[in-house]
Amino acid sequence: MRHHARQDRLLPLPPHPLKTVARALNAMRRPESPLLAQLVVIRRCNLSCGYCNEYDDHSPPIPVEELFARVDHLAELGCLVLTLTGGEPFMHPRLDEVVARAVSHGMVVTAISNAYPITKGWIRRMNDAGLSLLQVSVDNMEPNEVSQKSWSKIKKRLLLLKEHATFKLNVNAVLGSSPPKQTRHLIDEIRSLGFYMTVGLLHDQQGQIDPGLIGDILPEFYEEMRALCNKSFFHQFGEGWEQKMLQGGTAPWRCRAGARYLYIDEFGKVAYCSQRRAEPDIALLEYTRSDLKREYDRPKGCEESCTIACVRRASSLDEWRPQRGSVASPKVSLPTV
Repeated sequence: MRHHARQDRLLPLPPHPLKTVARALNAMRRPESPLLAQLVVIRRCNLSCGYCNEYDDHSPPIPVEELFARVDHLAELGCLVLTLTGGEPFMHPRLDEVVARAVSHGMVVTAISNAYPITKGWIRRMNDAGLSLLQVSVDNMEPNEVSQKSWSKIKKRLLLLKEHATFKLNVNAVLGSSPPKQTRHLIDEIRSLGFYMTVGLLHDQQGQIDPGLIGDILPEFYEEMRALCNKSFFHQFGEGWEQKMLQGGTAPWRCRAGARYLYIDEFGKVAYCSQRRAEPDIALLEYTRSDLKREYDRPKGCEESCTIACVRRASSLDEWRPQRGSVASPKVSLPTV
């Protein structure tokens, strides 16, 4: 199959590039400044995928005024990249206003979606608001018990994005959601559109790697699929742990969750990640630079078996810096991809 030309590695310049550059320089100067925050805008999702634990089928959209306050506080803390997530964030009727609010501060704004709700109207609104990147998961050719994020359901929406979006698109395939032959076919279809493309590892409800429908060949199959990826500059940070995890079951690192990476749930509470939502359990609007410094230096206890790519990515620039915290959280094993 002939493939379209790949996207360049860089994201488009945000609408306020000078603010963004200043924010990036400040993040480099102050290591505890958040590089990436994921903000839940609605917990409800229109799908029910077997491997996902980050949704429900009833929660209302978070009031936009509350989201504005959270975005403004993240800006004060020095956040560089803000990812809007859920649930399914496009089920929030005023999502574009939240994007525009963050962009006005100079933040790079991205979103994670299953693409089902995408329309020309939504694409236009995201273009106008200044979204930089949309990540969409396409896990299999047809829906199954593992995932409903399927090529047959999403392809038309991806083509719509290709034609009308001024922001970039990253398509992520979770390995294990379909057998090897079907996965190869899926990857070839994704590559034909020329978007950024990444692959992830399936996890079970405890957050451990699950080979799913790939089976015992997962380590070598992951390497095969990884070689076909077309990653943005941002997605190239923090790589290499996957091979160690697949080969030896652990991949130690220094986690900076609670500082370089923040997960803000629907109640406005800061969590280490989607799997450890009860820690540190501090309201974002009360989160201070002292909290950032404390969590920057605190080992979390679950690093060795962690498969949370976004947290590893946000922490990767500080791997050479020591963690001075002497008291770690209880040792746990609750990672996810």
